[in-house]
Amino acid sequence: MSEHHGHDHSHAVVTEGNAKKLTFALALTCIFLIIEVIAGFITQSLALLSDAAHMFTDAAALAIALVAIKIGKMPADDKRTFGYQRFEILAALFNASMLFIVAMYILFEAYQRFSHPPEIQSMGMLIVAVIGLIINLISMQILFSSSTESLNVKGAYLEVLSDAVGSIGVIIGAAIIYFTGWMWVDTLIAVLIGFWVLPRTWILLKQSINILLEGVPEEIDIEQLRNDLLGLQDVESIHQLKVWAITSKNIHLTVHLYAPQADHNLLYQQALEMLSHQHGIREITLQIEDYECGVHSSGHRHDDHDPHSHHQQDSHQH
Repeated sequence: MSEHHGHDHSHAVVTEGNAKKLTFALALTCIFLIIEVIAGFITQSLALLSDAAHMFTDAAALAIALVAIKIGKMPADDKRTFGYQRFEILAALFNASMLFIVAMYILFEAYQRFSHPPEIQSMGMLIVAVIGLIINLISMQILFSSSTESLNVKGAYLEVLSDAVGSIGVIIGAAIIYFTGWMWVDTLIAVLIGFWVLPRTWILLKQSINILLEGVPEEIDIEQLRNDLLGLQDVESIHQLKVWAITSKNIHLTVHLYAPQADHNLLYQQALEMLSHQHGIREITLQIEDYECGVHSSGHRHDDHDPHSHHQQDSHQH
């Protein structure tokens, strides 16, 4: 049995960069949140208050994302051999849940307001919404590059994006109310914001739950992966293929390769290169077997207790 280990410290650099971006976006969001809540009550605008509610979830999402990054950097120990990396996914799940609850509340409040729309101060509503849109666009620009690297940051980015759309909706609503006096438009805009947010919330929820259930990551084509492994030189069959993710970018794979004629070191290197370059998987454990062992998916037999039946090789990059 031989083991191979490799290390990549680029993840730490990315995480530190994410923390700085999130901190700046959080400061901007908190400042405007206070302004928008006060303005929402003064102008009696449900659309503005719904935007403020989304802004609050933005602030919470950014704060949780920051905490997740700090906790995620804590080292592994005897109790948690993977460390605390998956806290990122718990944070993303919590953010999505908050967004969902806020959207449902806004829809309920809008339903009640349709019959008795209050008097709206459209000019104040318009000014605050424009300021909010500017701040959201700045935050989006800060977070965009990191949103593809981390599901946690992606959750925060989606929160800010949904709030930016909300601000645009409030601006349009304020303009219509100012020129027509149609107070019900404010409630309609609030409803549209809620319906726009819900599908994106569902996507984030689904991604988070899939990782927590250790499902195959969406970017992995498991059938193609299986065929590529079977296509390696001297591999006659495979079994115990498992692919899962600890975080949105930390994908793991384990597999048993039945290859009685293979040069184990050469096969290992070929498999590692294929999995890394073609499928983006770098946390790999391969077990290369010389003998048919027990009954598995390909019809071969194996005996897990035979100490001479396999060679195991591992690759880990962090």
